[in-house]
Amino acid sequence: MTTTDREAVGYGSWPSPIDAATAASHDGSPEFVGVVGDEVWWTAPRPAEGGRRALVRRLPDGTEQCPLPAPWNVRSRVIEYGGTPWAGAVLDGSVLIVFAHHADQRLYAFRPDGPDRTPRPLTPLSPVGEGLRWADLTISPERGEVWGVLEEFTGDGPSDVRRVPAAVPLDGSAAEDRGAVRELAAAGHRFVTGPRLSPDGSRAAWLAWDHPLMPWDGTELRVAEVGADGVFGPARTLIGGPQESFPQVEWAPDGSLLAATDRTGWWNLHRIDPDSGAAAALCPREEEFAGALWKLGHRWFLPLDGGLVAVLHGVGAPRLGLLDTATGEVTDAPGPWTEWNPTLAATGGRVIGIAASARTSYEVVELDTATGRTQVIGNAHHDTVDPDYLPEPVARTFTGPGGREVHAHLYPPRHPQFRAEGPGPYVIWVHGGPTSRAAMVLDLEIAYFTSRGIGVAEVNYGGSTGYGRAYRNRLREQWGVVDVEDCAAVAQGLVAEGAADPRRLAIRGGSAGGWTSAAALTSTDTYACGTVIYPILDLLGWSKQGGETHDFESQYLESLVGPVDEVPERYRERSPITRSDRIAVPFLLLQGLDDVICPPVQCERFLAAVAGRGIPHAYRAFAGESHGFRRLDTMVTCLEAELSLYGQVFGFTPDGVPVLELTT
Repeated sequence: MTTTDREAVGYGSWPSPIDAATAASHDGSPEFVGVVGDEVWWTAPRPAEGGRRALVRRLPDGTEQCPLPAPWNVRSRVIEYGGTPWAGAVLDGSVLIVFAHHADQRLYAFRPDGPDRTPRPLTPLSPVGEGLRWADLTISPERGEVWGVLEEFTGDGPSDVRRVPAAVPLDGSAAEDRGAVRELAAAGHRFVTGPRLSPDGSRAAWLAWDHPLMPWDGTELRVAEVGADGVFGPARTLIGGPQESFPQVEWAPDGSLLAATDRTGWWNLHRIDPDSGAAAALCPREEEFAGALWKLGHRWFLPLDGGLVAVLHGVGAPRLGLLDTATGEVTDAPGPWTEWNPTLAATGGRVIGIAASARTSYEVVELDTATGRTQVIGNAHHDTVDPDYLPEPVARTFTGPGGREVHAHLYPPRHPQFRAEGPGPYVIWVHGGPTSRAAMVLDLEIAYFTSRGIGVAEVNYGGSTGYGRAYRNRLREQWGVVDVEDCAAVAQGLVAEGAADPRRLAIRGGSAGGWTSAAALTSTDTYACGTVIYPILDLLGWSKQGGETHDFESQYLESLVGPVDEVPERYRERSPITRSDRIAVPFLLLQGLDDVICPPVQCERFLAAVAGRGIPHAYRAFAGESHGFRRLDTMVTCLEAELSLYGQVFGFTPDGVPVLELTT
């Protein structure tokens, strides 16, 4: 059917086969891929199973299994965002898997091919802090241990916590005895990554940093000698500091260190002498070879044999390539994928990663380094809806205040049978973080709106990753200013082009994106409504003084807003809770009641502040949901409520969607 053949029907009223359940059931991505013997393993979301993360096993014949049934949930809560929650090895002729179970945060071990496949605990329960927590795991077969990051709470407050590299015996002797957990290094830093052992086993390297720094601000590369008994000697800082960020460090086969550092303004890969700390760039480019370390164990590069390094690199979207360390040349892997997750594994001449495109969901992809060929080996994409209902996204650069560049992804309305005349409704989507980035990949939640005639624009505002440190630093002390301005610049740019109707603009986002959405609704008149999801609404409450968030981000605002002790008025002035009298448009507020990162008390205070002002709004709070909704029924409710809000404000009736009741 040609464009002229399509029936003219008003925006928002197009019937779509993509209902909320279809969109929500495909939410999330595989993570933490690894190789155990000749098998490939990874974790995968299961929205219909209470939102758990399942552990998936791919056998050599291509068969996929899920050896741990519900309610086993392979997910770490270290720094609340977690990290690599499992490790595997072939011991005594069979596969052994160790994993962190979300419910109690204990480490468990099991043999999927053994006579008794029931997981057995390796670590004890803790009387405080909802368990000893573990992440960034690796198995040391020689020592019969699993190594990783131990996060241990010492009191009831979010700051009563310590983190240290530690080892747990695989024989289960620590299951009831905290004393059997072997701490590998002294707890001299607030935050650490898991130790990486040198090829000859004589040294270990890891990353560390302290408040008020975040890992994308400044980290230290730490090194310690390791004795034959596995005992670490005194650790020393080899390189790094408050102005240099190392998101990842690995040992090369020749005993040197490889690390990504942004000392040049971009996260480039360097070879580092483990004795002197001398660093040499392997491929100096104005592009990123790493990203923001939100989860411990994220991996953007992986040393291979023969002087090759598998790398994820690029400006904006990363792509997979092979770096020749002798020449500095990168050969990119072929294939249709335009986005790669920060997880890599290798075995022999095979590199395994997780990749997606604008038309395909995340798949497990293998690169043969000998032939250069790629193929999907797991979690293969299958069209669940007719591709004609999917948007055709475009990467764009808009002009913000002062002529600065603002990166965005546009998803125009699209339907094979219907069209509409003139400018249409658009929703500005704001990613979380804020030190993060929106990826241009297939997202049925976006298609849920575009297939009905509502455009979506994802904004990678100043402060986003993927565009160098200078772009990232635009948000320093400017949170609530630059992000709000950049989102408005994209919205106004779409209006100027005739694509968007200025009377039918909305903004939505979760977490830091919820902050930007609420800040925009209380400081601009750009939007006709907004959807605010598990947000930050009160900066003082969320600061180190207020104590309403977790330890990892408790001093994040020192760089995003400024030192709270010096500029408390800035915290008050920018907070939506302080400017609640300025909101004049309908809004939807969505919150998980178990969220310790952006707690519901912030939403409750904001709702009390707007009560009685006659502003139509709705609040939906969900028991059992934390930061980031994972349950199918929750996500269905949220999508339908959001669509109903836009229908009421933009003047259309969504087909088959319950009407969201707005109160004043």
